Amino acid sequence: MKRALITSLVGSVALVGAAAAQEPIRIGITQNNVGVDSYQTTYEKAFIEAAEADPQVEAVVLDAGGDVARQIGQMQDLIQQGVDAIIIWPTNGQAVVPVVRQAHQAGIPVVVTNSQIAEAGFDFIASFSGPDNITQGRYAAEMMCDALDDAGRVVQIAGQPGYTTAIERQKGFEDALAEQCPDVEIVETQPGDWNREKAQRVMENFLTKYDDIDGVYSGDDNMGVGALNAAKAAGRDDLVFIGATNFAVGYEAMGRGEYWGSVYQSPVEDARNALATAKAVVMGEEVPFLNYFDTPKITQDNMGEFDKPVF
Repeated sequence: MKRALITSLVGSVALVGAAAAQEPIRIGITQNNVGVDSYQTTYEKAFIEAAEADPQVEAVVLDAGGDVARQIGQMQDLIQQGVDAIIIWPTNGQAVVPVVRQAHQAGIPVVVTNSQIAEAGFDFIASFSGPDNITQGRYAAEMMCDALDDAGRVVQIAGQPGYTTAIERQKGFEDALAEQCPDVEIVETQPGDWNREKAQRVMENFLTKYDDIDGVYSGDDNMGVGALNAAKAAGRDDLVFIGATNFAVGYEAMGRGEYWGSVYQSPVEDARNALATAKAVVMGEEVPFLNYFDTPKITQDNMGEFDKPVF
């Protein structure tokens, strides 16, 4: 259903564009932190390729490098340039609200991509394009309940503090776990900042502190495999590992039987959907306020139905 909606959206944009003025649509994007992980690197590459393939689009592609102040400056620069639309992958969902308001007041529509801004900014954006991170967290909880037969002790490695995706995936996981298998206890949560090496150190500390852990939930497979590496080094091959965005390393670990499950999310689809949404907004098309794309559960049992992630 959601995939069909996205296909229809892209098709309608192409039809309207055929009759539009010759001037290209200038779309600026400021990203979170391209170098932090392979998902964001792949997203940027796919976004540039999609923009270059569309003769109606001229893209200004920027990267905040994880720096909120830098991203605010990039937003202000795009406003000064008078671009037709701005796509923002927020470094911090709360901190960027004032500059998103500035774009709105300047008459420039803003599309938030991948990670939502704080609710205080909802009145100033045209659409959110990306995954439903609450649902992803819930899916991870459902898999954890199944893997542990509804009872056990787990640790949680969350993403970057203050980052909406991390907050939502944590909330979705915790709420669903409490509802569906209250006998699965989260004994501690620590941030891994989307970084494999940091997640490995966090997991090493967990293993030193607790000798009765049954499962590990990580906000993405990049961190999850870092935790897995720590467990393997400690001889703990009895743990259940579940993530919330399937990376190639997570997919490979599933194939080896070391990683139980995750959520399948394509950065290519993420990037293309953001560009199509922004273009549709500029062209006067109706778009959903929450323009989610599909992110199904992937486990050792059904991984054969999915291609290995490209990131």
